[in-house]
Amino acid sequence: MTRRLAEVAARAGVSEATVSRVLNSKPGVSDATRETVLTALDVLGYERPTKLRGERARLVGLVLPELQNPIFPALAEVVGSLLAQHGLTPVLCTQINEAGAEAAYVDMLLDQQQVAGIIFAGGLYSQAEADHEHYRRLARRRLPVVLLNAGIDDIPFPRIVCDDASAVEQALEHLRSLGHERIGFVLGPRDHQPSVRKLAAAHAVLAAEGAPLADALVVHTQFSLQSGQAGATTLIGRGATALVCASDPLALGAIKAVRRSGRRVPDDVSVIGYDDSAFMSAVEPPLTTVRQPIEAMGRAAVTALLAQLRGDEPVADELLFEPELVVRRSTRPATAAPSLAGSAR
Repeated sequence: MTRRLAEVAARAGVSEATVSRVLNSKPGVSDATRETVLTALDVLGYERPTKLRGERARLVGLVLPELQNPIFPALAEVVGSLLAQHGLTPVLCTQINEAGAEAAYVDMLLDQQQVAGIIFAGGLYSQAEADHEHYRRLARRRLPVVLLNAGIDDIPFPRIVCDDASAVEQALEHLRSLGHERIGFVLGPRDHQPSVRKLAAAHAVLAAEGAPLADALVVHTQFSLQSGQAGATTLIGRGATALVCASDPLALGAIKAVRRSGRRVPDDVSVIGYDDSAFMSAVEPPLTTVRQPIEAMGRAAVTALLAQLRGDEPVADELLFEPELVVRRSTRPATAAPSLAGSAR
């Protein structure tokens, strides 16, 4: 420590006592001298104390899986605006569905000496079987990180999460009240933690009602319109009269599958999405969906990041937000399910 003080003092042209005051955030140092000391610390390759990182770092990585789902541009707008209000500049990183792309973005951001932290939305932390080494590297560096969406338990960052169980409970309550009994689920990959939670909630709700969920009425797929169409086609063939989808693009794919099968939404098959992303009230029929409170969640993510920049210890617990079912015209009371050979319960 003494050697470091001496080297930084010599580089900055100030006393060791001044360097000590800067490193410990003590008063009595001019802004110009303070910046000189911090620059000397950087040039010499010494890591700044956690409480001072945010003063140098002005960039915040915002890592998104895609931009095709309108929920992610909406989230970027909320988070980016809030970061700018605090003098921070978001660096948008997307298309991480490509193999290794998320880890490559992390490497790029860590190479930027002015990166303050990273906010992830829908990243590989949500998939139990994915490679998580880049998250562990961020934890070792003690870089402020916030995760939006449920993740695996051994990644030690704050998580801002929409309550997936509540989302499914609301969707099922609505569909069951409409008389639907054969309700299918189009979910994300089997190791995708939000989908795991949705499925667990579906099993719990239906079991409590004496109508256990059949494995044949659950499809796991990727998050895209095409995957939603393929998954919904399978479930329609198994006699589902209603579909609960893990995203709005999956729901739009499901609507396309219903039409391709010669049926209609909602006359023959009801469809519920998840997110309430842009324009879901303008599609035909307007989509019944479970709304994520994106603005509140984005605000919470920025607040959690700012707390870490102040030097507060990150809390790895989840902060849960309550979703809201938005009923539109893609759901209606059930009609008699078509009789299909090979239909499985």
